Amino acid sequence: MNPSTFVSWLHEAMEGSEDTDKRHIIRFLNDRDYAAFARQIGRQRKSLPRLHQIQPLRLIRAISCTLRTGSEAVSAPFIRSIEPDTRIKLHALGHASSALPSGEEKKSPVKAVIPWGIRHIRAPQAWSKSRGERVRIGVIDTGADYTHPDLRHCLSRGINILNRQLPPIDDNGHGTHIAGTIAAYTRHRGIIGVAPQAILHPVKAFDQHGGAFVSDIIGGIDWCVSSGVDIINMSFGMKTYSKALEAAVLSAYRSGIIVVASSGNEGNQAEVDYPARLRQVIAVGATTRKGRIAPFSNIGKQINIYAPGEKVYSTWLRGKYHELSGTSMATSHVAGVIALMLARKPGLKPLRIKNLLRKHARYIIKSRKTMTGAKEIHAFRSVSAVSK
Repeated sequence: MNPSTFVSWLHEAMEGSEDTDKRHIIRFLNDRDYAAFARQIGRQRKSLPRLHQIQPLRLIRAISCTLRTGSEAVSAPFIRSIEPDTRIKLHALGHASSALPSGEEKKSPVKAVIPWGIRHIRAPQAWSKSRGERVRIGVIDTGADYTHPDLRHCLSRGINILNRQLPPIDDNGHGTHIAGTIAAYTRHRGIIGVAPQAILHPVKAFDQHGGAFVSDIIGGIDWCVSSGVDIINMSFGMKTYSKALEAAVLSAYRSGIIVVASSGNEGNQAEVDYPARLRQVIAVGATTRKGRIAPFSNIGKQINIYAPGEKVYSTWLRGKYHELSGTSMATSHVAGVIALMLARKPGLKPLRIKNLLRKHARYIIKSRKTMTGAKEIHAFRSVSAVSK
């Protein structure tokens, strides 16, 4: 099957596939084949209108599109793989949309507040050495509230993967909450995040209900790689393995980007979600106020580090504040600490960061007499270990 014939097959396979749950990711073998396909798309776009629905995934030489059931079995010498474009979910408990019950949103505190998790990991003690200056973090999430007074200083340009004509404005709340834990700052009323001088680039890949496709995540990673961010925060996951997602994460890793991801909230002893399960990622579990592993957190040897994830107080939509629990919240603490480390010594490689976090973390105590092998992040020790 040559590229021209494949384009015609693809157009036919997309017919009657308006159900977005039937989306697939089609990966090409190499840049040359992908470029040849793209040229054919350009030539035939006017005569085959459904081709406008194709989402290019340049980073991994792939496309995402809807296909009729059974159509994915095509055989072509230039196709590496075809896989379902799986749905992926955020890792916050009891939060599925932007509509909160009355009274759960909180007004600005009367004075500057350092949330318990940020104090617990000893981030304030590290601020004399580093505050995350000029470190750029891509937050792949629901976007961010650019009008929030605690975030105006740190939010920079981003992208809306769902509609590239619109800015990455948060219509859910989760992304704004993550942003606050990483880099919020206030002089008077509000909260202070782990790395208050870091720069955040919101990447809106999730809709207002907290849903996304793997292809949306890959598009977000692609933007982060091309924009040269230092860290990618991914507070979401799924149970199924995706070759396409792994390829995108590997590309970011090889670019020197530190990728941090949440492990999941099912309380499982071994089942860590993807992408946290990938070895190129720093996988994060959640702890409680008492420094124990949170009952909802997934646990296991695949988790590299734990961080506060219980009733975390952070920024919310419309200038408000909100408490959320989940490994999502733990991941944002870790991303903030990495920003503190990179500001002190730019250029640290992902594996070096992972090893330093583990080496200088504190063991989590299981009981008075025993300790687990799990470790909780310690910002002051990790930053102190990094020489200028």
